[in-house]
Amino acid sequence: QVQLVESGGGLVQAGGSLRLSCAASGGTFSSYARGWFRQAPGKEREFVGSISWSGDMIYYADSVKGRFTISRDNDKNTAYLHMNSLKPEDTGHYYCAAKRGDPSTFGGLYDYWGQGTQVTVSS
Repeated sequence: QVQLVESGGGLVQAGGSLRLSCAASGGTFSSYARGWFRQAPGKEREFVGSISWSGDMIYYADSVKGRFTISRDNDKNTAYLHMNSLKPEDTGHYYCAAKRGDPSTFGGLYDYWGQGTQVTVSS
């Protein structure tokens, strides 16, 4: 059974950094793109960033460009979201997802989702 497990969330002050990890297991993730999404209380889930299997295609939401970086280690079946210069508006539950083929900004195209990890940024 395919599983995605996020880790690395927590409470951080504004301006701080966190690194989220998303470990995949239970399947063959060859050619799977990975995506990161977040959802704040009372708001809809929104796209954060995505990366192709090879890493040659990477997309970011405008709100995180220049502050967040996505990377992946295919040998470890793990994707990462490096978050710098965090702002209170970055607070939310962060989810990773996986899909076959090219990365997408649309969550509905992803095949697998993790349970998420909470990120709280205090002002």
